[in-house]
Amino acid sequence: MAEEKVSRRDFLLYAMGGWAAVGLGGVLYAMYKTWEPLPEVKAAGTVRFDLSKVNPGELKVVQWRGKPVFVLRRTPDMDKCENRSIKDEYTVVIGICTHLGCIPNWEPDKKIFKCPCHGGEFNACGVNIFGPPPRPLDIPPFKIEGTTIVLGETGPEYEKMMKG
Repeated sequence: MAEEKVSRRDFLLYAMGGWAAVGLGGVLYAMYKTWEPLPEVKAAGTVRFDLSKVNPGELKVVQWRGKPVFVLRRTPDMDKCENRSIKDEYTVVIGICTHLGCIPNWEPDKKIFKCPCHGGEFNACGVNIFGPPPRPLDIPPFKIEGTTIVLGETGPEYEKMMKG
């Protein structure tokens, strides 16, 4: 067989094509990395909180995705919460009023959340009972792992609560 010689023009064409392919690969990789969320963002997507740390009648505030989440362990004299209760004793709601986005205050003596802006009131279940709020406080997606609640992940308890 006879050897075929590659002309100088063909060699330069192949070399330029190779460099263009490497450059295109680098650009595509950089684009992919900009679309992928940063590790800090991924980590802020879920928050773990031990429910056993909350005493009866006590309210704890947990930060999730920059929002306050109220974790209230209800006492027997508080309202029963149909389809809004975790383990039949915990209320977990996003602490932002559904009217204008204010942060309600917990008033333990009245056992209500009261919005300071327009006087909206929510019971211990987070259901609107007075004033301008159009709907109950929102429930964040959650998953239960023993006594720990994982905010930001959807579990069977959350799905059941949203259907009911």
